[in-house]
Amino acid sequence: MTDVRVRPATPRDLAAITAIYNDAVLHTTASWDEEPVTVENRRAWLHEHTSGRNAAFVAEIHGEVVGFAGYAQFRVKSGYDDTVEHSVYLGPGARGRGIGTTLMSAVIDSARSQGFHVLIGGLSADNDASLSLHGKLGFVEVARMPQVGRKFGRWLDLVYLQLTLDERALPGDPLPTE
Repeated sequence: MTDVRVRPATPRDLAAITAIYNDAVLHTTASWDEEPVTVENRRAWLHEHTSGRNAAFVAEIHGEVVGFAGYAQFRVKSGYDDTVEHSVYLGPGARGRGIGTTLMSAVIDSARSQGFHVLIGGLSADNDASLSLHGKLGFVEVARMPQVGRKFGRWLDLVYLQLTLDERALPGDPLPTE
């Protein structure tokens, strides 16, 4: 998509980010929230995703925000400092147009440039479009957790996907064999 512009998210994007997220809340299993969130909720999300080494982006077409994505620390223990978890959401009119790939490419490039080692995604197992997108970008399934969530009156399986961003070794790691 040549008309898509990806840029860092700012507070002026909060109304659009909230609307896109709430559409996912109300109509999809991309979010397991069951009730719409407020702009203040997304403001907290944006603050978390724009502090430290974290990042948040929006995709816009002709000045209209049509999707957003970001990453933040996977877990708070220091052993996870080189791993981040991402999220990506598209408005209904933006799905299936390559915008998710464009947004996720920005996320991957940013996480790699920040020196992160692994990027994690947690997806609903019924989200075929997102599973396909992630697979196309090199993510691999590392865990499947049956019936750990529920929405729309049914149980949902959680799939964890992982992309290793670099192959750096730590001191004491065995040398690769050929």
